[in-house]
Amino acid sequence: MISLDLEIKLLTPEHLSALLELDQACFGGLWTIEGYQRELDSPNSDLLGLFSPVSNSRLLGMGCFWSILEEAHITILAVNPEYHRQGMGQALLYSLIKTACDRKMERATLEVRASNLGAISLYQKFGFKIAGRRRHYYQDNDEDALILWLPDLQHPKFKATLDHWYSIVSDRLDKSSWHLLFK
Repeated sequence: MISLDLEIKLLTPEHLSALLELDQACFGGLWTIEGYQRELDSPNSDLLGLFSPVSNSRLLGMGCFWSILEEAHITILAVNPEYHRQGMGQALLYSLIKTACDRKMERATLEVRASNLGAISLYQKFGFKIAGRRRHYYQDNDEDALILWLPDLQHPKFKATLDHWYSIVSDRLDKSSWHLLFK
């Protein structure tokens, strides 16, 4: 079986139209072009993209976090619906957490729709715990958000955890004939 390469890299302004296209496919237009431009321009924002050379370098997924003091606040994680259930969300989440560790962040946090059981399961697989609830957080339907928290990113034992997650991510991608390349 042939593996198809995947690459995760920092996004740049040349990716703006691809970001908007992916945002539309995943969220129906959550963020504007100005919103993505602010993320790209901000020194406190890491916006990662998931690409495959076999898809004409198409943006298959994206993830973003803000560096707020010693915290990585994950603001977005999305995979094109055509590529769901192939391990790409795991690869992006792993890459966001690894990048946060490399940036010396102490912990990661995020909000997720209370009804988004697939995303909650993914986050919990990567050690996130429910820390609270924001009532009526989502304006489109007044839904609550769960606040998830992952502490101890700089703990000496966390390196072994990252290595373990890398194995999980690689194994999952292999099952879908993908192979993650790291720079």
